[in-house]
Amino acid sequence: YEMDGVRAMTCEYLLVDGYNIIFAWPELKELADVNLDGARTKLQDILCNYQGYKKCQVILVFDGYKVKGNPGEVIRYHNIHVIFTKEAETADQYIEKVTQQIGRRYQVAVATSDKLEQVIILGKGALRLSARDLQKEIKETNDEINLRHLKQIPSKKNRLFDNVDPQLLAYLEDIRLDRVKEKTEERRDGKGKGKKKKKKR
Repeated sequence: YEMDGVRAMTCEYLLVDGYNIIFAWPELKELADVNLDGARTKLQDILCNYQGYKKCQVILVFDGYKVKGNPGEVIRYHNIHVIFTKEAETADQYIEKVTQQIGRRYQVAVATSDKLEQVIILGKGALRLSARDLQKEIKETNDEINLRHLKQIPSKKNRLFDNVDPQLLAYLEDIRLDRVKEKTEERRDGKGKGKKKKKKR
């Protein structure tokens, strides 16, 4: 199945082809041309934020197959897992293997723009997410996070008048509308009339 925004929210495992995504996103590709390690770290941070909100298991996979004698490495980076594949094993191969193992029990989504890999993933029953789809999904998630954050922040008016006595609030409103002076004058007029009546008695 292809993944859309709604389906992306329900996946239990998200596997990401790291270098495929880096070189498909212009801002990360530009950074990778200068500092590949920096681009990897930035993608890791982006996915950490995403995982923190979505709560799915995120596995980010980088190719290490070209490094001679490389045994591979699994790193816990904050709240996500980062995998560097071993010698002679590509990220695609690792993702296929993991998808086959956990796809029987969990809903798995794979983020890659590799066409052949997408076909293989679909054949294993996983959800497909292109690099562009992943970027869109992350942007929508960040917008949702920001919106929820804004809703949790009380307005200035609410902060000012929270837990204020209703009578005091009414008094403050009278001050704002210049009604206090009018009411004071009305009370003075009333007292004056009362004194005159006493003199007549």
